[in-house]
Amino acid sequence: MGVPLRNLICISIFVSVVLFSLPNSLKAQASPPAVSADIIIQHDVPMKTRDGVTLYADIYRPKSSEKFPVILMRTPYDKSVDWAVAPAFRIVPRGYVVIIQDVRGRYTSEGEWYPFRHEQADGYDAVEWAASLPYSDGKIGMMGASYVGATQMLAAIAQPPHLAAIAPNMTASNYHDGWTYQSGAFEQWFDENWTSQLAQNTLTRLIDENTNALVGVPTLPLIDYPVFNFGQLPANAQLTQKLAPYYLDWLAHPDYDDYWKQWSIEEHFSKISVPMLQVGAWYDIFNAGTLRDYMGAKKYGATEAARTQQHLLIEIGGHAGFGRRIGDVDFGPHATENGYTNVILDWYDFLFKGIQNEFATDKPVKLFVMGANEYRQEDDWPPPQAKFTKYFLHSSGKANSLRGDGSLSTSSPKSETADTYIYNPANPAPTIGGPLCCDEKHMEPGPRDQRAVENRDDVLIYSIGPLSHDLEVTGPVTADLYVKSSAVDTDFTGKLVDVAPDGFAQDLTEGILRMRYRASPEHAELMNPEQVYEITLDLWATSNVFLRGHTLRLEISSSNFPRFDRNLNTGEEIRFERNYVAATNTVLHDAQHPSALILPIMPAAQ
Repeated sequence: MGVPLRNLICISIFVSVVLFSLPNSLKAQASPPAVSADIIIQHDVPMKTRDGVTLYADIYRPKSSEKFPVILMRTPYDKSVDWAVAPAFRIVPRGYVVIIQDVRGRYTSEGEWYPFRHEQADGYDAVEWAASLPYSDGKIGMMGASYVGATQMLAAIAQPPHLAAIAPNMTASNYHDGWTYQSGAFEQWFDENWTSQLAQNTLTRLIDENTNALVGVPTLPLIDYPVFNFGQLPANAQLTQKLAPYYLDWLAHPDYDDYWKQWSIEEHFSKISVPMLQVGAWYDIFNAGTLRDYMGAKKYGATEAARTQQHLLIEIGGHAGFGRRIGDVDFGPHATENGYTNVILDWYDFLFKGIQNEFATDKPVKLFVMGANEYRQEDDWPPPQAKFTKYFLHSSGKANSLRGDGSLSTSSPKSETADTYIYNPANPAPTIGGPLCCDEKHMEPGPRDQRAVENRDDVLIYSIGPLSHDLEVTGPVTADLYVKSSAVDTDFTGKLVDVAPDGFAQDLTEGILRMRYRASPEHAELMNPEQVYEITLDLWATSNVFLRGHTLRLEISSSNFPRFDRNLNTGEEIRFERNYVAATNTVLHDAQHPSALILPIMPAAQ
């Protein structure tokens, strides 16, 4: 077979994509209250970077001759939008200066936009500039979500002297694994629509500079997403190179190489010297990064403050939504207890003003426990009392779909027939919900009913239940699998699911592994067809009580599309791959190959 299916280098991602960088819940027009006479607002205040580029910021400050701590936000999403501005009118009356700055190459600021590249140096310069302002007391904190969280992490590893703390919300720790790729698979849904949104401002800036540039109109003709990976799509990358050269660079660097390591937070935990409040969410696309940042800074931080003053808050939806209802699930009244702005204010009141609030008295980790639908405090992450328990895969070789005989138990397997399915890239298992960003109109995120996927023969189903008692799983989830394939490369995907008595199959957490990266994210290594490999499938983490009468389920397949690009099974580089082959993929579970789901089981409440 030889049809051009891969749409990784194509101008259509910019000329036919609806622009969204954040979920609708973040972009809601939350109009700020009437400006108080006690707040002074200064628009477009210039700051010169070390290399002579001018960045512009809006400043919101108390009308007072006193000096105040500063909370800085550095954003690529436009410093003047309502959802960025609204918190300032709640923060300033508490005795803070708020500065919102457009990062380099975005909106009012000069320079060339390239994700991550300038945020260390520019973040350092912005912190020190803010500290020098006449109304600043020299204590600088930072806040913000998504890429605005990345600007905090990158500033922190640059170690500006006046940076006193940060509060990253829903952001990554490694911009290769967990932003652009995940375990070798390209994060297609996020990478394409996020990049396309960013290209809009780039195009507008180019036209502002030269009215004859590019297509000569102020907006791209954005209508609908292309049908990802199906049919022939334009291969001309000229417009992509003009508007988003970094997208092509991402594709050119599928390995975790020096291109990524130069700004990977995980490579630089030892440079972090400030306290951090990490905020994430179970259905957030960057939640693994949030957890890694917390653990990494606590273990490797440069100072005692960095190692001991780490706090972690995990909510429910994040980029997948806010409120008590996320996706198809109502998580109850406790879901709305923690508002981000309120938590951030308490964090900085504690650090900068010595106010003895919950950050002085509570445990450092607060998690929303799904199923129980309430917040709980923990001493650490992962919770030290969790017991990692193996649930072995079983079947008579017919675990395919809900009609199959796959099961889970704590009893190890003996002599059992392996499970086999055909993974055909022309008909991949589709994405249904999960930790998606950023366009809810075209792909609904969050917990969704998985039965449509589970009815496919290319999805293996292993279940235990209905349970006779409540079972809490809180912590990282993995699957140790013994697998083989007829192809030289393929993917294996996994998903942990909570099945209610009425059959509703709620996705909890999921993962993927591109087999060429099974040994290392740094070097691709193709498989030998039909050779058995032991792999660890990282399903990220969750906190969920499987209630009595519910069923605990593991799904195994080879695609989750279009969240991740389809593996065409040929082993070719993804930039150039066009042909595909179907793969016969196998999961073994016998005495010599004890495949198992490994769950962090919490002790029963006393």
